[in-house]
Amino acid sequence: ALMLQRAGATVQVCHSQTRDIPGKCRAADILIAAVGKPEFVQGDWLKEGCVVLDVGIHRKEDPSAKNGYRLVGDVDFAAASQIAAAISPVPGGVGPMTVTMLLRNTVDLAVA
Repeated sequence: ALMLQRAGATVQVCHSQTRDIPGKCRAADILIAAVGKPEFVQGDWLKEGCVVLDVGIHRKEDPSAKNGYRLVGDVDFAAASQIAAAISPVPGGVGPMTVTMLLRNTVDLAVA
């Protein structure tokens, strides 16, 4: 959030006590969801054409899945993908970038 503010963006951070989280989400051009609750952010909370980065990853029971569960994020992907211009998938969205940056930082420290 601070990096975006320093770049000139208007940023709103919500937490468990924030009133009207759906309303705050509907105002966002870019929504970064790191809630820690599976499929918490609903599709009808989103502004048409927004960009969604889903940082969460959770196991959700699914008897139809081979292993008995499926991985989901903090955003209801099926509903959100109908509204958002772009949305990061779970799994395979921000996770690979996280690993890449951790490795880069490790190499940078080793070289320094």
